[in-house]
Amino acid sequence: MSFSLRNPYSIYYLTAMKTKSFLLCLLLAISANAQIVYHDASAFPLLGKATETTLTRYERLPDSLRNISRKPLWELGRNSAGLAVRFRSNSTRIAAKWEVLLNRNMNHMTPTGIKGLDLYCLQDGKWLFAGSGRPQGKVNEATIVKDMLPKEREYLLFLSLYDGVTSLSIGIDSLSQISGPATELPVRKKPVVFYGTSILQGGCASRSGMAHTNILERWLNRECINLGFSGNALLDLEIAHVMAGVDASVFVLDFVPNASVEQIKERAGAFYSIIRSKHPDTPVLFVEEPIFTHSRFNRTVAREVKDKNETLQAVFRSLKKRGEKNIYLLSSEDIIGHDGEATVDGVHFTDLGFMRYAKVLYPVLKKRMKD
Repeated sequence: MSFSLRNPYSIYYLTAMKTKSFLLCLLLAISANAQIVYHDASAFPLLGKATETTLTRYERLPDSLRNISRKPLWELGRNSAGLAVRFRSNSTRIAAKWEVLLNRNMNHMTPTGIKGLDLYCLQDGKWLFAGSGRPQGKVNEATIVKDMLPKEREYLLFLSLYDGVTSLSIGIDSLSQISGPATELPVRKKPVVFYGTSILQGGCASRSGMAHTNILERWLNRECINLGFSGNALLDLEIAHVMAGVDASVFVLDFVPNASVEQIKERAGAFYSIIRSKHPDTPVLFVEEPIFTHSRFNRTVAREVKDKNETLQAVFRSLKKRGEKNIYLLSSEDIIGHDGEATVDGVHFTDLGFMRYAKVLYPVLKKRMKD
């Protein structure tokens, strides 16, 4: 059909298009001038918890361990690493108000990674970065993304890695709506459960979404539970019991950078057996210590890494010899690449290091995840 001002269909079409454009501009103008209204995030699903029996909502360890676990372990369990809120909204902007537990600062990790928030949006089945909530201190407020078209979107909001979150509210336009997710992605049935060190907790990602467990949660579209405890992955057996309480698809044991040779010899078998007693068929993946970049120069570190990896290998062979099934060992060889550019300080990963580690883990986990 040709378009002409003499053609009544053309006139109708142009009028309809002008009306639609006008209404859209009007809606955008109204939305832009609408006030932000905050909604308590406790109304929406929280991913990444091994147990619901925590002292407060945004913690990782059960309250029953408060007077049982070592003090530093317990306190690290109050960090919100790996926790994420799922929601849906048609707002043209997403904001957040949050308060952190400690207002922690470190000289080798960004504030956005330590105590910030990271927002992702679901587009065609994939999670795309939408923006960061940049912290100002203990009490924070930030507009994470704005000037969007007013349509329904699914969101995933990752919480702070190295601080606790004591309160959280999500802000939207006053004329918009917010609700729980309409689709269960990431899938929450049979999550992947990780246990490990400061690296697992997310040190030193520039923002919370770049910790490798959070990367893998998006890539696998499967809930991941982060039980990383900076400097304190010492094979405390109560953590094995916490892990055993989860109906997981895979258990990942990544404790070697913290545990000594003696601790690996004495506790690794018992730690594994606690999990295996509750989950006789679930895959368990042991991970060697990465070949840290400064071990090329520091002979003491190089020897420690070699000794601990050889000890883990001996434990693994022992388990295989006694007939254990569905256990796997991930070599440290390719975890962070070979150019020496994947860490902040020779040990803790940059975003590049986390991305490389996630790429190594992804096919291993994808192959062994139980539906």
